[in-house]
Amino acid sequence: MTLKAVLFDFNGVIINDEFLHEKLIEQVLLEENLLLKPGEYQKFCLGKNDRTCLEDILIQRGRYVKEEYLEHLIKRKTLAYQKQLESLEELPIYSDTLDFINLVSQANLKMAVVTGSIQNEVELVLNKANLTDYFQVIIGGDHVKASKPEPDGYLLAVDILNQQYPDINLQPSECLVIEDTFPGIEAAKRAGMSVVGVAHTYPFHMLQRLANWCVDYLTDLELDRIQEDN
Repeated sequence: MTLKAVLFDFNGVIINDEFLHEKLIEQVLLEENLLLKPGEYQKFCLGKNDRTCLEDILIQRGRYVKEEYLEHLIKRKTLAYQKQLESLEELPIYSDTLDFINLVSQANLKMAVVTGSIQNEVELVLNKANLTDYFQVIIGGDHVKASKPEPDGYLLAVDILNQQYPDINLQPSECLVIEDTFPGIEAAKRAGMSVVGVAHTYPFHMLQRLANWCVDYLTDLELDRIQEDN
């Protein structure tokens, strides 16, 4: 089957900012008189949206989480993230991803971002990195209630791409997903999509067991070969 679209995760795939998210989650919790324990960010947050991350940690600590309280924490964290990004002279964009985006563009494939980050955060980064024009669709954590590993975000991306480009008649099996975490890989597979695990966040051997393909760097990925395999 012909490959028609490549769907990218954001944090850990396009931008190397997991260290920043962990720092800000730690800061938000500290302001609530809670310490982020070693390993908690990896367990509760990697590959998931801020809502799920904070809610799961707070519940784990025995906190009763009201919706208004959770929204307040998310807003604080989002504002802090935007402030941090605006202070950076150069964004930590993965160079291999930049090269791969150019390759996908030359192949005339549609591109979308599907992430747990909210749309404003994604747009801020893409604008600053001059990548906005490459992506036809952005599905953020504020567009779907369920976080990865639920497939909702990826399925919504297909729906919106079909709305924007009716002639494409895009099916999930015609999409290639680029992911760096276990929840993300599971979400893509549950959506019926093939997935490449890129070893930006986890070692190659850990992703290799879960993804259809695995690479250390996206520049190692051969689109022609994947299209033949499809």
